[in-house]
Amino acid sequence: MEYSQIVQQFPIWATIFPMIMTAAVFFAGRRSSKTRNILTVITTTVTFLLVLAMYPVIMAGEIIYYPIAELIPPFGLSFRVDVLGFGLALLSSFVWMLVSIYSLAYMDGKEYQNRYFSALILTLSGCIGIFLSGDLFSLFIFYELMSLVSYILIVHSETSEALKAGFKYLIVTIAGGLFLFFGIIITFEIGGSISLHEGGIITEVTNLSFLAYISFIIGFGMKAGMVPLHVWLPDAHPVAPSPASALLSGIMIKTGAYGLLRMVFHVFDYNIIVEANWHWILAVLSVITILLGSAVAIVQQDLKRRLAYSSVGQMGYILLGISIMTETAMIGDIFHIFSHAFMKSTLFLAAGVIISKTGKKKIDELKGIGYKMPLTMISFTIAALAMIGIPPLNGFLSKWALSLGALDANQPYYVVLLLLSSLMNAVYYLPIVNTAFFGKVDEEPKPDTGEQVKIGKFEAPLTMIMPVMVLGLSCLVLGLLPINLPYELSQEAARMLFENSF
Repeated sequence: MEYSQIVQQFPIWATIFPMIMTAAVFFAGRRSSKTRNILTVITTTVTFLLVLAMYPVIMAGEIIYYPIAELIPPFGLSFRVDVLGFGLALLSSFVWMLVSIYSLAYMDGKEYQNRYFSALILTLSGCIGIFLSGDLFSLFIFYELMSLVSYILIVHSETSEALKAGFKYLIVTIAGGLFLFFGIIITFEIGGSISLHEGGIITEVTNLSFLAYISFIIGFGMKAGMVPLHVWLPDAHPVAPSPASALLSGIMIKTGAYGLLRMVFHVFDYNIIVEANWHWILAVLSVITILLGSAVAIVQQDLKRRLAYSSVGQMGYILLGISIMTETAMIGDIFHIFSHAFMKSTLFLAAGVIISKTGKKKIDELKGIGYKMPLTMISFTIAALAMIGIPPLNGFLSKWALSLGALDANQPYYVVLLLLSSLMNAVYYLPIVNTAFFGKVDEEPKPDTGEQVKIGKFEAPLTMIMPVMVLGLSCLVLGLLPINLPYELSQEAARMLFENSF
C-alpha cells in the first residue's frame, strides 16, 4: 500500500484521537495527576505528528479527501485536506502541544484540573476538525464543538467575572452558530451542495445569495472578534487561565478567519463577490476593527485586557487581507494568521508567567519585572516588537505582503492604515517593555545587608518557560531563516485559492 493511501485516514485520526483521549485524560486524573499530565502531552504530541505526517502528500500538490457515511441525509461527515487546511491544522496542533506542556506547571495546585485538561483536549479535537472538514455541515459540527467546550475554559475559575464573561460568550456563540447554520441552509437551497471539494457553489448575485453572504460574515465574524461582534473577547481573556487565553487568541479566533476564507473562495464564486462589490462590506468592517481594537487597547491598564483588544485589532489585518482580493495580499493574510498565532500565544503565555509568579496584572505594577524574569520578558519583547511590525520579525513580513497586495489592487490608502496601526501598536506595547526593563525596581537594596534583587528570581519552571521561549524565538527565526515553512505554506495556499477561483 502506497504512503498516499495510508495518509487518507490521518485526517480522521487527527480529529478523533483527541476526542477519544478526552475520557482517558479525565478518568486518569481521578486516580493520578501525573498520569493525566502525561496523557495530555502524549495526546497533543501524537495529534501534531498525525497532522505533520500529511506534509509530503500535501506539498506534492495532492488533496486528501475522505467521506464518511451520511448522518442526516443528504448531509454527512467528510474530511478534505488541502494546503490551507493542513497549514492551519499543523499550526494549531503545534501551539496546542506547547500550551499543554505549559499548563502542567501553570495548573499545578489549582482547582478543577481534570475538567481543565479534558476541555483542553476536546477543544483541540473541534479545532482540528474545523480545518480538516470537507463540507460545511462537518465544519459546522466541529465549529460548535470547539465553541461550546471552550466555554468551560473561560469559566474555569468560577468567579462572578468569569461566569459573566462566559455567559456573554455563550450568547454570542449561540447567535453566531444560528447565523452560520442559516447561511449553510441557504447555500444548499441555492446550489444543492455544501461540499468544499470544489469551489463556487453560489454563482449568481441574488437577494438570497446576499443574505447567505451576510449570514456567513456574522457567523464567522463573531468568532474572529470582528467589530461590532467582538464584545465577548475582551471579557473572556482576563478571566480565563492564561494558557486558555493563548489558545483563544492564538488559534481559536483564527477559525473564524478560516471560515471566511472558505466562504469567499469555496462557497461563493470569488468573481461574483468582486463584481457585486460585496467585498467592500468586509473591507469597511476590517478598517473599523483595526482602528477600534488598537485605540481601545491603548487605554487598558490590565495586561491581559490590553492583549485582548490587541487581538481584535490584529484580526482586522486578516479581514483586510481577505477584502483586498489579490494573491499577494492573500499571502500576507494567511501568513499573518501564522504570525499572530506565534506572537499572541507568546504574549499571553508570558503574561501567565508574570501573573502566576508575582500576582501582578496591571501594567504600571510591572516595574523592573524584566530583571526578575528576563527570559519571560525577552520573549515578550520579541513578540511585542513583531506585533508592531519591526523588521526582520515575522509581523513585518505579513504587513509587508499585505501592503504590496494593497498596492497591487491600487489601494494605497490601506498602506497608510497599516502604518497608522503599527504606530498605535507601538503606543500600547512599548510602554510595557519600557516599564519592565527601565522602570524603577520596587524592591530597594536592604541598607543592613546590601542585598540586591536577584536576576531571574521569579522565573517559572522550565515547562512554562520553554514554550514561551520557543514561541517567542519563532517570531524572530521565521523572519530570518531563508527556509520559512509558514510563508511557503501561505504562498501555496494563496495560489491554490486563486487558481480555484478563476
